Amino acid sequence: MDPELARTLDGIGPRLRALRRDRGLTLEVLAQDTGISVSTLSRLESGKRRPALELLIPLARAHRVALDQLVHAPVTGDPRVHLQPLRREHGSVLVPLTQYPGRVQVFKQVLSYREPKLVTHAGYEWLYVLAGELRLVIGERTFTLRPGEVAEFDTGEPHWFGPVDVNAVEILHLFGPRGDQAVVRTGPSARERP
Repeated sequence: MDPELARTLDGIGPRLRALRRDRGLTLEVLAQDTGISVSTLSRLESGKRRPALELLIPLARAHRVALDQLVHAPVTGDPRVHLQPLRREHGSVLVPLTQYPGRVQVFKQVLSYREPKLVTHAGYEWLYVLAGELRLVIGERTFTLRPGEVAEFDTGEPHWFGPVDVNAVEILHLFGPRGDQAVVRTGPSARERP
């Protein structure tokens, strides 16, 4: 077997295990999600079974990653990033900019008007306004953010965000699913590192 192909195939098992653990899933739960037996999943992760396409496709779907990310295929020389916008209700658009399950996720969003509905869930969010005006409701407090302004908050608090009025708002949206918070390395109190 070609040494480069062997290295590529050998790297899939550890990547599968890392993705599953990052998402906090057991082999049993992943088996239910994919229809692949626990023993097959275990053998794939340990490298005792070579991955086949009919196994990798359901695993990529379950982990919400692109197949080439799972395989870590060699670079083809194409530097383009292929973003896939997702249309949401009421004309909103979501563009995932990262695909790392279990880690901070980054989205570009264009939000159209919708009625406010407070929600709560585990995690931490950052919102940066690119264009338009954003209305952010956190508990009893309401904020209006304009281009260049940013907000961060714990999503365990009831919250909602959307356009201030009928005009759409464009934002960068970062979400830390485990409550990950930003670490600011600059500013008056920051010390330079050697």
